[in-house]
Amino acid sequence: MTPWLVNQTVSSPNFNARKLPVSMVVLHYTGMPTAAEALERMCDPEAEVSAHYMIDEDGTVTGLVPEDKRAWHAGKSYWRGITDVNSASVGIELVNPGHEWGYRPFPDAQMNALLPLLADIVERHDVPRGNIVGHSDIAPARKEDPGELFDWPRLAQLGLALPIPKERMVLLYDNPGAFYLALERFGYDITDGRAAVRAFQRRWRPELIDGEIDGQIGAILFELLLERDTGHAR
Repeated sequence: MTPWLVNQTVSSPNFNARKLPVSMVVLHYTGMPTAAEALERMCDPEAEVSAHYMIDEDGTVTGLVPEDKRAWHAGKSYWRGITDVNSASVGIELVNPGHEWGYRPFPDAQMNALLPLLADIVERHDVPRGNIVGHSDIAPARKEDPGELFDWPRLAQLGLALPIPKERMVLLYDNPGAFYLALERFGYDITDGRAAVRAFQRRWRPELIDGEIDGQIGAILFELLLERDTGHAR
């Protein structure tokens, strides 16, 4: 935990020992009506959920679990071969009511608090940009957060996430199975193919999330894989 970036500490009992080194950061929204309710839940032993940090809409950063411990924020999840995402990641909860309670944009104060915290975590743990992900990326069949209103391009401008590539063509894969295999190769769990497509769209083409494979997302996925294979999408 980085004291100078944290405004307050409210210790959560919901953690255990890590089994893997930190190689990921997972961004969430709290998905509850108020910040107080979210904080209470993450500190409730019976809830069995937590995160390392929570950032309120006014920019207040609360530390909940030390980074050397395994917080319980990811649940059943998968990313690039990792099934114990909790052990491999730092979890950051952004206060937002979410899709159930009135989803809304993330305020500047909140984003301005996230950016230095995220940059600090990335530098200390040498987290690759491709491993800075949303909850929906690692659990596409269960989660939608941080959602289509989250400003991923702002993170990408600072080197804190992969940029959305410019598609250079319309690319239709030979069949849905070929697209799913490419999606899995990039990092997604494709057990529920349609959910995986929606998660990909939410992250990489948020203006249209319909779960349908089309030439635009095919082209975006191709560019992401090309950049990864050439070493530019670390």
